[in-house]
Amino acid sequence: MAGASVKTMRRYAYSLAVWLTFLHIFGRRWDEATLADVEAYKDWRLTDVRNDERVKGTSFDTDRAALNCFYAWAGPRYRTINPVAAVPRQVPSTAEPSAVVGGSGIPPARNGRDPLRPAASRRRQVKWLLRSGFEQWRNIGLRGYGFDGLRRPGWRGYNEDRDVAFVDGLYGTGLRLQEWASILDVELPFGGRGRYLKAWLAAACIKGAPDEGRYYRIPRRVLSTVASYMDVVEGSRTEVIRRAQRAGRYDRLPGVRIVTGYSARTRELHIQTASGASVPLSLDVLGPDERLRLFRMTPDGLEPLAVWLSHDGLPKKVGGWEDTFRDANERIADLWADLSAEELTPEERERRRAQCSVWARAHMLRHSFALRWYLLLSMVWQPHLDGFTDEQLKDLRNQFGDVWYALSILLGHSHPDTTRDHYLAPFTGLHVDYLMALLDEDEQRAMESLVRTAVAATGVVLAAEGAR
Repeated sequence: MAGASVKTMRRYAYSLAVWLTFLHIFGRRWDEATLADVEAYKDWRLTDVRNDERVKGTSFDTDRAALNCFYAWAGPRYRTINPVAAVPRQVPSTAEPSAVVGGSGIPPARNGRDPLRPAASRRRQVKWLLRSGFEQWRNIGLRGYGFDGLRRPGWRGYNEDRDVAFVDGLYGTGLRLQEWASILDVELPFGGRGRYLKAWLAAACIKGAPDEGRYYRIPRRVLSTVASYMDVVEGSRTEVIRRAQRAGRYDRLPGVRIVTGYSARTRELHIQTASGASVPLSLDVLGPDERLRLFRMTPDGLEPLAVWLSHDGLPKKVGGWEDTFRDANERIADLWADLSAEELTPEERERRRAQCSVWARAHMLRHSFALRWYLLLSMVWQPHLDGFTDEQLKDLRNQFGDVWYALSILLGHSHPDTTRDHYLAPFTGLHVDYLMALLDEDEQRAMESLVRTAVAATGVVLAAEGAR
């Protein structure tokens, strides 16, 4: 686990704590656990009606991975048997029935599937939001508007500019929640030119922690909302910083690292050491948790480099954004229930809240980004392929890639299959013209403008002077 992210360590530690508590209740030592104990644990976590804290299959799949990791480590050291059913992906066919238990005491899986892994763990709820739906969710859930488009009386949006800038960034950049939540102020391309400004995403903040970071694009409209949130006069970020400085919160933080400078060319921070000297440190090696302790000294006192701050002025942790989405969904569901002209019982009100069609999760905004750029890339790529033979198309794809390859780069996926199979599979069989019809007029005009710009920049598409 030494190379795992802090988030993974915490999640695995939680899984182990629940597992060990389960064994303790039944008087079983951790090194005495059997496959039957794991099966009973699975039943309790997923289906036992006596458990009021049952989880989904995807959550238990993480528990299973944590237990397998632990027992695989403990086996050779403590001479214990791994009770977690783990089988290779491909199992040779056999004439024995699938229910026959093998010599290891583990029933073989059909089609190479781990028998302990929940069937639902492979499913992904992939949903998209068009801009009109996203803006309605944002305005009602985070900006205090009602379904009538008017501000609700009594709305007090303490962190409204921060939350709006954050969700606009997720929708406009396609970054993962952890990636966008971990950016520092020195990493934002303020002062750049163009509609889509290029920024660097540090390697330690990317899922899987690759060896190198990557570039991503920030729409100018998104950067403007972030700049408003960070405005030294009217933005709420400066307000919470000053409040924290007056309360002395930053001075009491343990493990604070003072940043004395930043080199944009080498993407290195200069960190003050205990002796007072400054040493360079690459942004690519600074993970999300370590970034929470980066501060600079100003005339008013310490100031965080983290962009996103909580109401107390401390850097906002990644998990806190899940609460922001949940609270926004709850507000919208309550308003939806209030639209009923009839007096509702508690059961009827809860049923109506569950029927509300306006809701969002953080990853849905990344899916929406993928859909928009799939349309754009398809419009750029497909019209210029007419008349090519299959062999010529293959040669073009080998040299320049295809839509899925380009989209995987935008999303930061290691392989195009991930993009195709898990993000846009329901749309791959539909015609681009039909997909374009799903977008509103503003998005269609933006797409057409981007296509014209992209085609003109290639220098290989010729048109008559009148057509230009």
